Amino acid sequence: MKSIPVTAAGVRIAAAVFVLFFAVAGCSLPPERPVTKDELYGTGVYSFYQIKESPESVLAALNREGEVILDARYRDRPVYIKILALSSGLQVHVIDR
Repeated sequence: MKSIPVTAAGVRIAAAVFVLFFAVAGCSLPPERPVTKDELYGTGVYSFYQIKESPESVLAALNREGEVILDARYRDRPVYIKILALSSGLQVHVIDR
């Protein structure tokens, strides 16, 4: 059985394709349908957390990028809030800073 020769250029090309694939796969995409203000308020983030960004700017970012990360406060504790616009609805993750 004859083996296929591996060259340094071939390894570099394969690595570049691998990195490019994961860079493109990791990019956010806009949602299939625009997120509404009622959906955003339905998550309760503006009721439970102190958020500096306006709901309109959060909606614009969600509809453009498909996700948004907000600086917020819960009681006196700083947190990050990550909101993802999925086809099944909004998904909210709260992360301590």
